[in-house]
Amino acid sequence: MKTASISTIHVVDDDEAMRHSLALLLGVFGHRVAEHAGAATLLEEASRLNGCIVADLRMPHIDGLEMLGRLRAAGSMVPVVIMTGHADVPTAVRAMKLGACDVLEKPFEAPLLLDAVRAALVGDDGPQPTSDDADFAEQVNRLTGRERDVLHHVLLGRTNKEIGQVLDISYRTVEIHRAKVMTKTGCGCVQTLVRRAARISMV
Repeated sequence: MKTASISTIHVVDDDEAMRHSLALLLGVFGHRVAEHAGAATLLEEASRLNGCIVADLRMPHIDGLEMLGRLRAAGSMVPVVIMTGHADVPTAVRAMKLGACDVLEKPFEAPLLLDAVRAALVGDDGPQPTSDDADFAEQVNRLTGRERDVLHHVLLGRTNKEIGQVLDISYRTVEIHRAKVMTKTGCGCVQTLVRRAARISMV
């Protein structure tokens, strides 16, 4: 099993100030950190990477999702945490399908990043199912049929308007069902909903 003391956290961000700030934070908490101004140099050593990667979504030349896709295509299963200041459901879903461990929306608090990194470093096989995952699965099972329909389309990245058109219900009805899904699953935002759904293979 990997531990924070021997694993390298690769911070990939073209914003030098942000990159240095994250490296400093992670270093203070005992992580060994390597900084990368872009994804190209990281991809050159894809087969030798260990630890985990914390990468910005929007970068010139090769963005975070393309980097993630190239890593997986090269056979690298190194855990990746994506950061973005422009989070939306389709992006989060795509990142999770490509194998991202987490999608963090900027600005985020330090504990959120540290928790994401710790989870990524659990082991070679990734984080194991937890009681929280079982609770979420049970919460989903308690949704009504229509609420599950709405949840399905939310996880596909569709807007309320699009969901209403597909299910032939009003925009307001979609809003009500969507709010109930969030309440019943205990998710404060859609990114959390997508993250938890990904852990039980719903996306």
